[in-house]
Amino acid sequence: MAESPLTPSVKYPNPPMVEGKPHPQKPKWLKVPLPKGEKYKDLKQMMRDLNLATVCEEARCPNIGECWAGGTATVMIMGDTCTRGCRFCNVKTANPKFKLPLDKDEPFKVGFAVSQMDLEYVVLTSVDRDDLEDGGADHFAKTVETIKENNPKILVEVLTPDFNEVRKDVERLVRAGPDVFAQNVETVERLTRKVRDPRAGYRKTLNVLRMVKEIDPSRYTKTSLMLGLGETDEEILQCLKDLREVACDVVTFGQYLQPSPKHLKVVEYVTPEKFQYWQKIAEDMGFLYVASGALVRSSYRAGEFFMTGMINRNKQGLGTGPSPLPKQGV
Repeated sequence: MAESPLTPSVKYPNPPMVEGKPHPQKPKWLKVPLPKGEKYKDLKQMMRDLNLATVCEEARCPNIGECWAGGTATVMIMGDTCTRGCRFCNVKTANPKFKLPLDKDEPFKVGFAVSQMDLEYVVLTSVDRDDLEDGGADHFAKTVETIKENNPKILVEVLTPDFNEVRKDVERLVRAGPDVFAQNVETVERLTRKVRDPRAGYRKTLNVLRMVKEIDPSRYTKTSLMLGLGETDEEILQCLKDLREVACDVVTFGQYLQPSPKHLKVVEYVTPEKFQYWQKIAEDMGFLYVASGALVRSSYRAGEFFMTGMINRNKQGLGTGPSPLPKQGV
């Protein structure tokens, strides 16, 4: 792929990869206001009262102020401790040989909480639970089913673990009826082993997204890419091609930000112009929706509004349905 004529990424000749080297100053487009407002406070208090975790807080999402002030949050189920240790993620980790507690009542508590939030669209995500026989698929599915029982009109997006590619576990969750099934590829194939836990995988994620379409072609599928980890344009383009091969409907691009000194350092800050460039490329490749920007994350409020409209129009026979898997040999 030829070098984009647009404003290039902010690259550093000597990336701050050496211990003790000062971290480059964040560009102005990465600065966000502090979270505030009554809705933000109310939502935070409700999460505390119900003892629910949110990925917004655990992952230190920069959009927490905007999303929570608008009454939107991504609820993280199955605890706040992950059995994997990806080098970009700020969520707490633990060895899977230790059996972590699982709140059997959580699906019902989440269903109640969501019904109290007056939402049209809710995102559920979770930590990886390799300590559970099914990776937590049944618990995840029960949570979706409870939300749908409380409010059949609400649209539910799930951002899931890979369930180690066990088809019956993926199917259990698909059959629960989430409107959008998301599994994040996170980065390009070459950087996967450096960025993600060894038990995760680029091809694993692609296979899970393909499985969802094989099990139920009416499900929308979604994934997310972090930029700024040292990937090349050619590698990003190949990743997008791989995602379209498994009929992924939605992709988001965001800037990787180092959550703490112990995590991977930022190699480059990608400019707004370059994010616009990738949005156009992905749209031209057939993705139904693309969100691309420095502060975009896989679960982002602006994207939910678009998804809500697209899904509702499709239910009425007026909009674009999910992408089908390409025919073999075509």
